[in-house]
Amino acid sequence: MRLDMGEKTTESGLPEGKVAVVIVAAGRGERAGQSAEGPKQYRRIGGRAVIHRTIEAFASHPAIGSIVVAIHPDDGELLSASGKYSRAFIVVPGGPTRQESTRLALSALADEKPGIVLIHDGVRPFVDAALIDRVVASVDAGHGALPALPVSDTLKRAAADTTILETVPRAHLHAAQTPQGFPFGLILSAHDAAHAAGRDDFTDDAAIAEWAGLPVKVVLGSPDNVKLTWARDIAMANERLSGGPAAFPDVRTGNGYDVHSFEPGDHVTLCGVAIPHTKKLNGHSDADVGLHALTDALLATCGAGDIGTHFPPSDPQWKGVASHIFVEHAASIVRSKGGRIANADITLICEAPRVGPHREAMTEALSNMLGIARERISIKATTNEKLGFVGREEGIAAIATASVIYPGEVPE
Repeated sequence: MRLDMGEKTTESGLPEGKVAVVIVAAGRGERAGQSAEGPKQYRRIGGRAVIHRTIEAFASHPAIGSIVVAIHPDDGELLSASGKYSRAFIVVPGGPTRQESTRLALSALADEKPGIVLIHDGVRPFVDAALIDRVVASVDAGHGALPALPVSDTLKRAAADTTILETVPRAHLHAAQTPQGFPFGLILSAHDAAHAAGRDDFTDDAAIAEWAGLPVKVVLGSPDNVKLTWARDIAMANERLSGGPAAFPDVRTGNGYDVHSFEPGDHVTLCGVAIPHTKKLNGHSDADVGLHALTDALLATCGAGDIGTHFPPSDPQWKGVASHIFVEHAASIVRSKGGRIANADITLICEAPRVGPHREAMTEALSNMLGIARERISIKATTNEKLGFVGREEGIAAIATASVIYPGEVPE
């Protein structure tokens, strides 16, 4: 399995695109505890899903050709939601054990017959290019390769009652990692043989290779290449990544502006509250400038058009209706896209009526419309210093800003 001298290679001398990868990610991750994000391979560390980091580590390596990912049959949507990927890969449903998931993933490469295959745990997201290089270079010599680190802790063997029986010499002992590399045909045959023999008790692929008589050699692993097994591992991974490039949450801000002129009347409606006045605002609905501006601000956070798109003034069904309908509709669109309204800010610009005495009632009305706490709502008022149409008391204007948090993070 030596390289052909005429074959195109990477800078590290490895065959370009000739190495296949199997990523095993079909487990339930029960030891890591329950999470709304699903099994641990789909949890986010540093703003990105664990499985996304793992797949992209291989996708970005020039020696890697086909990538096969074995997932639980129920996890298709979780994988799709885990992020955008730089290249395509094959997805296969996993089996009831890691060993069977690996065999099924290897079988998906049977027609391609790559020379070398790497088998990697989906929850080891910190694998690096140098480690991949070492494993592939070792497999190219014709045997299996196991990345591992020498054991540094003192090892004790204990009885069932926890009594220490002996200290185990740690000379020549290694802690195994992945990716484990093998000549493809040999490891597929070994897996098939183990399956036929009913042997499903192997804890890693190197053990299957050993059982089948395939020599496996140790290559230097990486202390950073940790497996995320427990909840504390995920917490430590997040802490580690906090010192790296920041993952920015997807917080979006929208703004809106509206203005309505006065006409004869006895009250105006502002931010859902009727305020006695010598005039009223002229408009197709109740002409609530504050709520109209806020509707546009909410729609702007998800690119959903403006108030006229959803409630055209030419449509008679909206004649005279209360504008809280518009705000609640915009908020429902935001939530349908996974958004959480974090803040709503409205500035009313008028010479009269006075807004201050009604601010608390307005805040309460908006809190009920949006379903958010009162402290996340700000209603302010200012005059126009007697300038322009507002200064001449010909109408009222409003400016609104909405901040909404959407799932995921800001794309790079």
